[in-house]
Amino acid sequence: MIVTDLPGLPSLREYRQIMGAEQFLALEEMAGRLSGVRMQEINSTRHGGGVAEILISYVPFLNALGLETTWSVMEAGPPFFEVTKTLHNFLQGRDGFSSEMVETYWEAQRQNEGLIEDDCDVVTVHDPQPLGLVEFLTAKERERKRLLWRCHVQLETVPTATAGSIGNILRRLVEKYHASIFSSFQYLPLWNVPSFIIPPFIDPLSEKNRDLPASEIDAVLNKYGIDPEKPIVTQVSRYDVFKDPVGVIQAFRRVRQKTPCQLVLVGGRACDDPECYLVLREVRGAAEDDPDIHVLDLPPDSHREINALQRASDVIIQKSIKEGFGLTVTEALWKGKPVVAGDVGGIPLQIRDGWNGYLVSTVQETADRVLHLLRNPEKAAEMGTRGREFVREYYLLPRGVQDHLAVVDQVVNGKITARDSVICYHPQVVTTRMATCSPRY
Repeated sequence: MIVTDLPGLPSLREYRQIMGAEQFLALEEMAGRLSGVRMQEINSTRHGGGVAEILISYVPFLNALGLETTWSVMEAGPPFFEVTKTLHNFLQGRDGFSSEMVETYWEAQRQNEGLIEDDCDVVTVHDPQPLGLVEFLTAKERERKRLLWRCHVQLETVPTATAGSIGNILRRLVEKYHASIFSSFQYLPLWNVPSFIIPPFIDPLSEKNRDLPASEIDAVLNKYGIDPEKPIVTQVSRYDVFKDPVGVIQAFRRVRQKTPCQLVLVGGRACDDPECYLVLREVRGAAEDDPDIHVLDLPPDSHREINALQRASDVIIQKSIKEGFGLTVTEALWKGKPVVAGDVGGIPLQIRDGWNGYLVSTVQETADRVLHLLRNPEKAAEMGTRGREFVREYYLLPRGVQDHLAVVDQVVNGKITARDSVICYHPQVVTTRMATCSPRY
Protein backbone atom coordinates (compact mmCIF):
# COMPACT_ATOMS: atom_id res chain seq x y z
CA MET A 1 0.00 0.00 0.00
CA ILE A 2 1.40 3.38 -1.02
CA VAL A 3 0.86 6.12 1.55
CA THR A 4 -0.81 9.05 -0.17
CA ASP A 5 -2.23 11.12 2.71
CA LEU A 6 1.07 12.77 3.54
CA PRO A 7 1.39 16.36 4.81
CA GLY A 8 2.07 19.04 2.24
CA LEU A 9 5.61 19.96 1.33
CA PRO A 10 7.30 21.72 4.25
CA SER A 11 8.82 25.17 4.14
CA LEU A 12 12.56 24.62 3.85
CA ARG A 13 13.08 28.23 4.93
CA GLU A 14 11.78 27.42 8.42
CA TYR A 15 14.16 24.49 8.77
CA ARG A 16 17.03 26.63 7.53
CA GLN A 17 16.30 29.13 10.30
CA ILE A 18 16.41 26.39 12.92
CA MET A 19 19.54 24.65 11.62
CA GLY A 20 21.57 27.55 10.31
CA ALA A 21 22.41 28.48 6.73
CA GLU A 22 25.79 26.71 6.57
CA GLN A 23 24.53 23.28 7.59
CA PHE A 24 21.46 23.58 5.41
CA LEU A 25 23.59 24.50 2.39
CA ALA A 26 25.56 21.26 2.83
CA LEU A 27 22.27 19.35 2.82
CA GLU A 28 21.09 21.03 -0.36
CA GLU A 29 24.41 20.30 -2.05
CA MET A 30 24.09 16.64 -1.14
CA ALA A 31 20.56 16.54 -2.56
CA GLY A 32 21.88 18.10 -5.75
CA ARG A 33 24.35 15.25 -6.17
CA LEU A 34 21.43 12.82 -6.18
CA SER A 35 19.19 14.72 -8.58
CA GLY A 36 17.13 12.23 -10.59
CA VAL A 37 17.50 9.36 -8.12
CA ARG A 38 14.07 7.97 -7.21
CA MET A 39 13.69 6.55 -3.69
CA GLN A 40 11.22 4.36 -1.85
CA GLU A 41 10.71 3.77 1.89
CA ILE A 42 9.03 0.57 3.13
CA ASN A 43 7.87 -0.30 6.65
CA SER A 44 5.11 -2.27 8.36
CA THR A 45 2.71 0.32 9.78
CA ARG A 46 1.20 3.65 8.76
CA HIS A 47 0.53 4.85 12.33
CA GLY A 48 2.15 4.23 15.70
CA GLY A 49 5.80 3.78 16.57
CA GLY A 50 8.93 5.75 15.82
CA VAL A 51 9.48 4.58 12.24
CA ALA A 52 6.10 5.83 11.04
CA GLU A 53 6.66 9.13 12.84
CA ILE A 54 10.01 9.53 11.11
CA LEU A 55 8.69 8.72 7.65
CA ILE A 56 5.68 11.03 7.82
CA SER A 57 8.09 13.99 7.92
CA TYR A 58 11.08 12.46 6.14
CA VAL A 59 9.33 11.62 2.85
CA PRO A 60 7.75 15.08 2.28
CA PHE A 61 11.06 16.69 3.24
CA LEU A 62 12.94 14.70 0.57
CA ASN A 63 10.33 15.65 -2.00
CA ALA A 64 10.69 19.30 -1.01
CA LEU A 65 14.42 18.95 -1.71
CA GLY A 66 13.54 17.77 -5.23
CA LEU A 67 14.15 14.05 -4.60
CA GLU A 68 11.15 11.98 -5.69
CA THR A 69 10.37 9.63 -2.79
CA THR A 70 7.44 7.35 -1.99
CA TRP A 71 6.41 5.49 1.16
CA SER A 72 4.87 2.01 1.06
CA VAL A 73 3.40 0.00 3.94
CA MET A 74 3.03 -3.77 4.18
CA GLU A 75 -0.44 -5.29 4.30
CA ALA A 76 -0.75 -8.26 6.66
CA GLY A 77 -3.11 -9.76 9.23
CA PRO A 78 -2.83 -10.11 13.02
CA PRO A 79 -0.99 -13.50 12.91
CA PHE A 80 1.92 -11.89 11.08
CA PHE A 81 2.24 -9.05 13.56
CA GLU A 82 2.05 -11.48 16.47
CA VAL A 83 5.00 -13.30 14.89
CA THR A 84 7.01 -10.15 14.20
CA LYS A 85 6.39 -8.85 17.73
CA THR A 86 7.78 -12.14 19.04
CA LEU A 87 10.69 -11.71 16.63
CA HIS A 88 11.24 -8.14 17.86
CA ASN A 89 11.41 -9.43 21.45
CA PHE A 90 13.69 -12.28 20.39
CA LEU A 91 16.16 -9.87 18.81
CA GLN A 92 16.27 -8.01 22.13
CA GLY A 93 17.17 -11.14 24.08
CA ARG A 94 13.79 -12.66 24.93
CA ASP A 95 12.96 -16.29 24.12
CA GLY A 96 9.83 -17.41 22.34
CA PHE A 97 10.44 -17.44 18.57
CA SER A 98 9.73 -20.85 17.10
CA SER A 99 10.35 -22.48 13.73
CA GLU A 100 6.57 -22.69 13.20
CA MET A 101 6.46 -18.90 13.02
CA VAL A 102 8.77 -18.82 10.00
CA GLU A 103 6.03 -19.91 7.59
CA THR A 104 3.69 -17.18 8.85
CA TYR A 105 6.47 -14.68 8.24
CA TRP A 106 7.01 -15.88 4.66
CA GLU A 107 3.29 -15.97 3.87
CA ALA A 108 3.12 -12.22 4.59
CA GLN A 109 6.20 -11.61 2.44
CA ARG A 110 4.54 -13.47 -0.44
CA GLN A 111 1.34 -11.47 0.11
CA ASN A 112 3.37 -8.27 -0.37
CA GLU A 113 5.34 -9.44 -3.39
CA GLY A 114 5.61 -6.53 -5.78
CA LEU A 115 5.61 -3.87 -3.04
CA ILE A 116 9.08 -2.79 -4.19
CA GLU A 117 8.41 -0.46 -7.09
CA ASP A 118 9.90 -1.27 -10.49
CA ASP A 119 11.02 2.26 -11.28
CA CYS A 120 12.69 3.17 -7.96
CA ASP A 121 16.46 3.39 -7.75
CA VAL A 122 17.08 3.19 -3.98
CA VAL A 123 14.86 1.22 -1.58
CA THR A 124 15.13 1.54 2.20
CA VAL A 125 13.43 -1.30 4.09
CA HIS A 126 12.83 -0.65 7.79
CA ASP A 127 13.19 -3.35 10.46
CA PRO A 128 12.65 -7.13 10.16
CA GLN A 129 8.97 -7.10 9.15
CA PRO A 130 9.46 -6.36 5.40
CA LEU A 131 13.06 -7.61 5.26
CA GLY A 132 12.15 -10.72 3.23
CA LEU A 133 10.79 -8.73 0.28
CA VAL A 134 14.26 -8.84 -1.21
CA GLU A 135 13.70 -12.53 -2.01
CA PHE A 136 11.10 -11.65 -4.63
CA LEU A 137 13.43 -9.53 -6.72
CA THR A 138 15.27 -11.06 -9.63
CA ALA A 139 19.05 -11.03 -9.68
CA LYS A 140 18.88 -8.35 -12.38
CA GLU A 141 16.62 -6.16 -10.25
CA ARG A 142 18.94 -6.51 -7.25
CA GLU A 143 21.81 -5.45 -9.41
CA ARG A 144 19.98 -2.46 -10.90
CA LYS A 145 18.56 -1.11 -7.64
CA ARG A 146 20.32 -0.13 -4.45
CA LEU A 147 18.78 -1.84 -1.43
CA LEU A 148 19.25 -0.56 2.13
CA TRP A 149 18.04 -2.26 5.31
CA ARG A 150 17.56 0.05 8.29
CA CYS A 151 17.39 -1.60 11.71
CA HIS A 152 15.75 0.48 14.44
CA VAL A 153 15.67 -2.18 17.16
CA GLN A 154 18.38 -2.99 19.68
CA LEU A 155 19.95 -6.28 18.58
CA GLU A 156 20.81 -8.19 21.72
CA THR A 157 21.36 -11.65 20.29
CA VAL A 158 21.05 -13.10 16.80
CA PRO A 159 22.34 -16.70 16.86
CA THR A 160 23.11 -17.90 13.34
CA ALA A 161 24.89 -21.19 13.89
CA THR A 162 21.86 -23.43 13.18
CA ALA A 163 20.83 -23.79 9.56
CA GLY A 164 17.20 -22.76 9.12
CA SER A 165 17.11 -20.78 12.38
CA ILE A 166 15.55 -17.33 12.31
CA GLY A 167 18.94 -15.79 13.04
CA ASN A 168 20.44 -17.58 10.06
CA ILE A 169 17.51 -16.49 7.87
CA LEU A 170 17.85 -12.85 8.94
CA ARG A 171 21.56 -12.81 8.27
CA ARG A 172 21.11 -14.40 4.84
CA LEU A 173 18.47 -11.82 3.92
CA VAL A 174 20.41 -8.81 5.20
CA GLU A 175 23.48 -9.88 3.25
CA LYS A 176 21.46 -9.57 0.02
CA TYR A 177 21.15 -5.83 0.62
CA HIS A 178 23.77 -3.39 -0.61
CA ALA A 179 24.13 -1.85 2.85
CA SER A 180 22.61 -1.88 6.34
CA ILE A 181 21.98 1.06 8.66
CA PHE A 182 21.98 0.91 12.46
CA SER A 183 21.33 3.52 15.14
CA SER A 184 24.34 2.71 17.31
CA PHE A 185 27.65 0.89 17.27
CA GLN A 186 26.75 -0.89 20.48
CA TYR A 187 24.57 -3.64 19.02
CA LEU A 188 26.06 -3.91 15.56
CA PRO A 189 26.21 -7.42 14.07
CA LEU A 190 29.14 -7.37 11.67
CA TRP A 191 27.63 -9.48 8.97
CA ASN A 192 28.86 -9.63 5.40
CA VAL A 193 27.34 -6.32 4.36
CA PRO A 194 28.61 -2.72 4.58
CA SER A 195 27.14 -1.06 7.67
CA PHE A 196 26.42 2.59 8.36
CA ILE A 197 25.64 4.20 11.71
CA ILE A 198 22.90 6.85 11.56
CA PRO A 199 20.83 7.82 14.60
CA PRO A 200 17.13 8.57 14.09
CA PHE A 201 15.82 12.13 14.35
CA ILE A 202 12.75 14.21 15.05
CA ASP A 203 10.96 16.87 13.05
CA PRO A 204 11.02 20.13 15.05
CA LEU A 205 8.07 21.50 13.05
CA SER A 206 5.78 18.49 13.35
CA GLU A 207 2.61 18.58 15.41
CA LYS A 208 4.40 16.56 18.07
CA ASN A 209 7.37 18.90 18.44
CA ARG A 210 6.43 22.43 17.40
CA ASP A 211 5.79 25.15 19.99
CA LEU A 212 2.28 25.24 21.49
CA PRO A 213 0.36 28.06 23.14
CA ALA A 214 -0.02 27.84 26.91
CA SER A 215 -3.80 27.80 26.55
CA GLU A 216 -3.65 24.56 24.55
CA ILE A 217 -1.36 22.91 27.10
CA ASP A 218 -3.73 23.89 29.90
CA ALA A 219 -6.70 22.52 27.96
CA VAL A 220 -5.03 19.13 27.55
CA LEU A 221 -4.22 18.91 31.25
CA ASN A 222 -7.82 19.77 32.08
CA LYS A 223 -9.13 17.17 29.62
CA TYR A 224 -7.29 14.35 31.38
CA GLY A 225 -7.78 15.59 34.93
CA ILE A 226 -4.11 16.42 35.52
CA ASP A 227 -3.45 19.01 38.23
CA PRO A 228 -1.27 21.82 36.77
CA GLU A 229 -0.27 22.89 40.31
CA LYS A 230 1.28 19.54 41.25
CA PRO A 231 4.66 18.47 39.74
CA ILE A 232 4.22 16.18 36.74
CA VAL A 233 6.47 13.21 35.94
CA THR A 234 5.78 11.66 32.52
CA GLN A 235 6.78 8.68 30.41
CA VAL A 236 5.69 8.57 26.77
CA SER A 237 6.01 5.23 24.99
CA ARG A 238 3.94 2.40 23.63
CA TYR A 239 2.92 -0.11 26.27
CA ASP A 240 5.81 -2.53 25.91
CA VAL A 241 7.55 -4.64 28.55
CA PHE A 242 10.91 -3.30 27.40
CA LYS A 243 9.79 0.26 28.26
CA ASP A 244 9.18 -1.00 31.84
CA PRO A 245 6.05 1.03 32.63
CA VAL A 246 5.45 -1.01 35.79
CA GLY A 247 8.98 -0.11 36.95
CA VAL A 248 8.11 3.54 36.33
CA ILE A 249 5.10 3.22 38.62
CA GLN A 250 7.27 1.64 41.31
CA ALA A 251 9.83 4.46 41.04
CA PHE A 252 7.10 7.11 41.13
CA ARG A 253 5.64 5.75 44.34
CA ARG A 254 9.05 5.97 46.01
CA VAL A 255 9.34 9.59 44.90
CA ARG A 256 5.85 10.48 46.08
CA GLN A 257 6.66 9.22 49.57
CA LYS A 258 9.06 12.17 49.84
CA THR A 259 7.43 14.92 47.75
CA PRO A 260 4.00 15.56 46.21
CA CYS A 261 3.84 14.72 42.50
CA GLN A 262 1.78 12.90 39.90
CA LEU A 263 2.66 10.41 37.17
CA VAL A 264 1.42 10.48 33.59
CA LEU A 265 1.94 7.36 31.49
CA VAL A 266 1.20 8.19 27.87
CA GLY A 267 0.94 5.26 25.49
CA GLY A 268 -0.59 4.37 22.19
CA ARG A 269 -1.07 1.41 19.92
CA ALA A 270 0.34 0.23 16.63
CA CYS A 271 -1.06 -2.50 14.40
CA ASP A 272 2.31 -4.28 14.44
CA ASP A 273 2.33 -4.59 18.25
CA PRO A 274 -0.50 -6.86 19.46
CA GLU A 275 1.23 -7.37 22.82
CA CYS A 276 0.53 -3.77 23.88
CA TYR A 277 -3.00 -4.69 25.07
CA LEU A 278 -1.63 -7.19 27.56
CA VAL A 279 0.98 -4.74 28.84
CA LEU A 280 -1.62 -1.97 29.16
CA ARG A 281 -3.80 -4.27 31.28
CA GLU A 282 -0.84 -5.03 33.53
CA VAL A 283 -0.06 -1.32 33.88
CA ARG A 284 -3.64 -0.48 34.86
CA GLY A 285 -3.51 -3.23 37.45
CA ALA A 286 -0.27 -1.85 38.88
CA ALA A 287 -1.73 1.67 39.02
CA GLU A 288 -4.57 0.40 41.25
CA ASP A 289 -6.82 3.38 40.41
CA ASP A 290 -4.35 5.70 42.15
CA PRO A 291 -5.64 9.27 41.55
CA ASP A 292 -2.05 10.49 41.13
CA ILE A 293 -1.33 8.01 38.32
CA HIS A 294 -2.84 8.87 34.93
CA VAL A 295 -2.67 5.95 32.48
CA LEU A 296 -3.56 7.30 29.03
CA ASP A 297 -4.21 5.13 25.99
CA LEU A 298 -4.21 7.64 23.16
CA PRO A 299 -4.95 7.20 19.44
CA PRO A 300 -1.83 7.12 17.24
CA ASP A 301 -2.54 10.58 15.82
CA SER A 302 -2.64 12.34 19.23
CA HIS A 303 0.55 14.23 18.43
CA ARG A 304 -0.45 17.65 19.74
CA GLU A 305 -1.78 16.18 22.98
CA ILE A 306 1.46 14.27 23.56
CA ASN A 307 3.36 17.46 22.76
CA ALA A 308 1.30 19.35 25.34
CA LEU A 309 1.78 16.68 28.01
CA GLN A 310 5.55 16.65 27.50
CA ARG A 311 5.71 20.45 27.68
CA ALA A 312 3.67 20.48 30.88
CA SER A 313 5.96 17.96 32.60
CA ASP A 314 8.64 18.77 35.14
CA VAL A 315 10.64 15.58 34.50
CA ILE A 316 10.45 13.06 31.65
CA ILE A 317 11.27 9.39 32.26
CA GLN A 318 12.20 6.79 29.66
CA LYS A 319 13.00 3.76 31.80
CA SER A 320 13.74 1.40 28.94
CA ILE A 321 15.29 -2.00 29.57
CA LYS A 322 16.04 -2.41 25.85
CA GLU A 323 15.95 0.43 23.34
CA GLY A 324 16.84 0.94 19.71
CA PHE A 325 17.32 4.68 20.06
CA GLY A 326 14.52 6.26 22.07
CA LEU A 327 12.94 9.11 20.10
CA THR A 328 10.79 10.03 23.09
CA VAL A 329 14.05 11.04 24.79
CA THR A 330 14.89 13.24 21.81
CA GLU A 331 11.43 14.82 21.91
CA ALA A 332 11.69 15.58 25.61
CA LEU A 333 15.16 17.11 25.30
CA TRP A 334 13.95 19.28 22.41
CA LYS A 335 11.20 20.62 24.67
CA GLY A 336 13.78 21.64 27.25
CA LYS A 337 12.99 18.91 29.77
CA PRO A 338 15.48 17.00 31.94
CA VAL A 339 15.27 13.28 31.20
CA VAL A 340 15.87 10.27 33.44
CA ALA A 341 16.34 7.28 31.15
CA GLY A 342 17.67 3.75 30.93
CA ASP A 343 21.35 3.32 30.20
CA VAL A 344 20.65 1.12 27.16
CA GLY A 345 20.66 1.15 23.35
CA GLY A 346 20.91 4.58 21.75
CA ILE A 347 19.88 6.54 24.85
CA PRO A 348 23.50 7.17 25.99
CA LEU A 349 24.09 8.86 22.63
CA GLN A 350 21.55 11.48 23.68
CA ILE A 351 22.07 11.87 27.41
CA ARG A 352 25.33 12.89 29.00
CA ASP A 353 24.85 11.71 32.54
CA GLY A 354 24.52 14.67 34.90
CA TRP A 355 24.71 17.25 32.09
CA ASN A 356 21.38 17.15 30.24
CA GLY A 357 19.77 14.31 32.18
CA TYR A 358 20.54 11.11 34.05
CA LEU A 359 21.18 7.53 32.98
CA VAL A 360 19.77 4.85 35.29
CA SER A 361 19.54 1.07 35.54
CA THR A 362 17.27 0.35 38.50
CA VAL A 363 13.97 1.45 40.02
CA GLN A 364 15.77 3.02 42.98
CA GLU A 365 18.18 4.97 40.76
CA THR A 366 15.21 6.25 38.77
CA ALA A 367 13.42 7.38 41.93
CA ASP A 368 16.54 9.07 43.34
CA ARG A 369 17.22 11.04 40.14
CA VAL A 370 13.60 12.13 39.67
CA LEU A 371 13.40 13.26 43.29
CA HIS A 372 16.66 15.21 42.91
CA LEU A 373 15.33 17.06 39.85
CA LEU A 374 11.99 17.87 41.48
CA ARG A 375 13.79 19.29 44.50
CA ASN A 376 16.25 21.28 42.37
CA PRO A 377 14.20 23.01 39.66
CA GLU A 378 17.02 25.40 38.72
CA LYS A 379 19.33 22.50 37.92
CA ALA A 380 16.51 20.79 36.03
CA ALA A 381 16.03 23.95 33.94
CA GLU A 382 19.76 24.13 33.16
CA MET A 383 19.74 20.53 32.01
CA GLY A 384 16.71 21.21 29.86
CA THR A 385 18.39 24.14 28.14
CA ARG A 386 21.48 22.05 27.38
CA GLY A 387 19.33 19.20 26.09
CA ARG A 388 17.45 21.39 23.63
CA GLU A 389 20.63 22.79 22.08
CA PHE A 390 22.15 19.31 21.97
CA VAL A 391 19.20 18.03 19.93
CA ARG A 392 19.29 21.11 17.70
CA GLU A 393 22.87 20.30 16.76
CA TYR A 394 22.63 16.55 16.28
CA TYR A 395 19.15 15.02 16.13
CA LEU A 396 16.79 17.11 14.02
CA LEU A 397 15.27 16.15 10.66
CA PRO A 398 17.68 18.04 8.35
CA ARG A 399 20.71 16.46 10.07
CA GLY A 400 19.19 12.98 9.74
CA VAL A 401 18.31 13.54 6.09
CA GLN A 402 21.85 14.69 5.35
CA ASP A 403 23.29 11.55 6.96
CA HIS A 404 20.92 9.26 5.06
CA LEU A 405 21.61 10.99 1.76
CA ALA A 406 25.32 10.50 2.40
CA VAL A 407 24.64 6.75 2.53
CA VAL A 408 22.56 6.91 -0.64
CA ASP A 409 25.33 8.88 -2.34
CA GLN A 410 27.85 6.26 -1.25
CA VAL A 411 25.87 3.30 -2.61
CA VAL A 412 24.85 5.12 -5.82
CA ASN A 413 27.96 7.11 -6.69
CA GLY A 414 30.64 5.55 -4.49
CA LYS A 415 32.43 2.24 -4.57
CA ILE A 416 31.83 0.11 -1.48
CA THR A 417 34.04 -2.92 -1.76
CA ALA A 418 34.99 -3.75 1.85
CA ARG A 419 32.21 -6.12 2.85
CA ASP A 420 32.97 -5.64 6.53
CA SER A 421 33.18 -1.86 6.46
CA VAL A 422 31.51 0.25 9.15
CA ILE A 423 30.98 3.91 8.23
CA CYS A 424 29.60 6.75 10.33
CA TYR A 425 28.99 10.31 9.15
CA HIS A 426 27.40 11.55 12.38
CA PRO A 427 29.94 13.40 14.57
CA GLN A 428 28.13 12.82 17.87
CA VAL A 429 28.04 9.06 17.34
CA VAL A 430 31.75 9.00 16.53
CA THR A 431 32.72 10.96 19.63
CA THR A 432 30.50 8.98 22.02
CA ARG A 433 31.04 5.55 20.53
CA MET A 434 29.94 3.05 23.14
CA ALA A 435 31.64 -0.14 21.99
CA THR A 436 34.28 -1.50 19.66
CA CYS A 437 33.33 -2.79 16.26
CA SER A 438 34.63 -6.32 16.77
CA PRO A 439 32.31 -8.95 15.25
CA ARG A 440 29.62 -10.26 17.63
CA TYR A 441 27.63 -12.72 15.51
